[in-house]
Amino acid sequence: MLVELRVRDLGVIEDQVLLLGPGMTALTGETGAGKTLVVEALGLLVGERADALLVRPGADEALVEGRFSGPGATPAERILARAVAAGGRSRAYLDGRMASAAALAEVAGELLDLHGQHAAQSLLAPASQRAALDRAGGVDTSRLDELRRRLRVLAAREAELGGDARSRAHELDLLRFQVSELDAARLEDPGEDDALRAEEERLGDAATLRACLLGAHQALAGDGGALDRAGAAVGALGSHRSLAEMSERLRSVVAEIADGAEDLRRAAEAAEEDPVRLAEVGARRRLLGELRRKYGDDLAEVISYRDEARRRLSELEDHGSAAAALAAERKALEAEREEEAASVARARREAAGPFARAVEERLHELALPRARFEVLVEGDAGESVTWMLGANPGEPALPLAKVASGGELARTMLAVRLVLGRAGGSRGRALVFDEVDAGIGGEAAVAVGRALATLAEDHQVVVVTHLAQVAAFADRHLVVVKDLEGERTVARVGVVEGEDRVGELSRMLSGRPTSATARRHAEELLVEATSEAARAAAGGDGVPGAVPRVRGQRG
Repeated sequence: MLVELRVRDLGVIEDQVLLLGPGMTALTGETGAGKTLVVEALGLLVGERADALLVRPGADEALVEGRFSGPGATPAERILARAVAAGGRSRAYLDGRMASAAALAEVAGELLDLHGQHAAQSLLAPASQRAALDRAGGVDTSRLDELRRRLRVLAAREAELGGDARSRAHELDLLRFQVSELDAARLEDPGEDDALRAEEERLGDAATLRACLLGAHQALAGDGGALDRAGAAVGALGSHRSLAEMSERLRSVVAEIADGAEDLRRAAEAAEEDPVRLAEVGARRRLLGELRRKYGDDLAEVISYRDEARRRLSELEDHGSAAAALAAERKALEAEREEEAASVARARREAAGPFARAVEERLHELALPRARFEVLVEGDAGESVTWMLGANPGEPALPLAKVASGGELARTMLAVRLVLGRAGGSRGRALVFDEVDAGIGGEAAVAVGRALATLAEDHQVVVVTHLAQVAAFADRHLVVVKDLEGERTVARVGVVEGEDRVGELSRMLSGRPTSATARRHAEELLVEATSEAARAAAGGDGVPGAVPRVRGQRG
């Protein structure tokens, strides 16, 4: 539901906020007062072309903001905005964040529907016409949708299994080579390369390490028994009582040096060079590096690729039986889909006649007494649905999207909405009608007002009208007034109630708000609307086509 609309610097509207409510709202005013600008403002929210000529002279940009609420006890709010610069560029916003005009239009399409000659209308889209027919006729497409989904999944599996024979043979050759290469490498440990790197460093340094160890041993042990002589000299010190403690400490040091020298000798003997093993390690590391270059950043990825390649190779080598199984499954699904599509097509064609007749009856009530409405259903599942309208006798029925008259188009949409009722799929959406009363008057206008009131039982309805007979049925009546402020023309929108509403209806009837005759007629219109509401609420027979709760006078 559209809760609030703000329009700034759009045409003659300087800065206006409209607060809207549920039910039916009528928007009236003198010709040229600016009613159409309100519709154009809403059109900007649903993605219509932004024309820089709409920007108020002297302003940098025009701004339209709409606050919407969804149905339910705790409805979620959405804030939609569109700014049009004087230079012609526009910007869109969703809930305070920048967005593309397409994204804005997508969200607005779920919240707002405009019905008029140049307005965007969801029911003109072929998909919407098909969905409306399905709702009206109770056509169940869930089984067909599921079969189509399963066929798409099956097609993806067939594509994954392998396309044409040449492509499959090429992939087989490549996978066989890759799997053979990877299997020959006997990859098991993802950490093998790190271990080989450490071993290669050790083997490469063996000669230098052995020389260092022997040099250290020579320096400590020396030649000619230097350590033995040092031990004997230290032992001789022990014969002197005063040097006994020193002798003991030095003897321990000499023994420790002797042990260290022996350790150095053993380590030097163990550090033998192994050029054969060094060459093997180097070759293995080069092989692993080549595999990493081809199949992954590390050995873990290479091993994973090998396992996946093995699986895919096995799948392709068994392609014949797998492809046959998939083909058989697809054939069975295609047969089932064709049967279900034919069933859905029959259901749609059967629903088309009653739906078209119901809409046609509504059109006759809405001052199109000779109109013909047809529903063309084509395609194997009846998926091509086109609504056709012949508004006048002798005219061929044409696709509704090509109908030129804004009033006829708006009334057709109104008729469709009435037929769909609660099945219309737009509860919570604001429905805006412009030119719905074009070219009619008298009882026909009353019928249109009554029909809009009926629609407002389930939807929020906003109607731009020139007819008092239509406006009298509204819950809320807004009037657009154009004044001259200084040297600038400014349009204002205000709520009228009570006597002010009677005066506005009088102006619409006679052009004279103070005419006593016109005021009596306006009061009669409001009383009649209230009486119809009372009769409907009491369960009375009311009048033909009367609404369950007709809108009356406020205030």
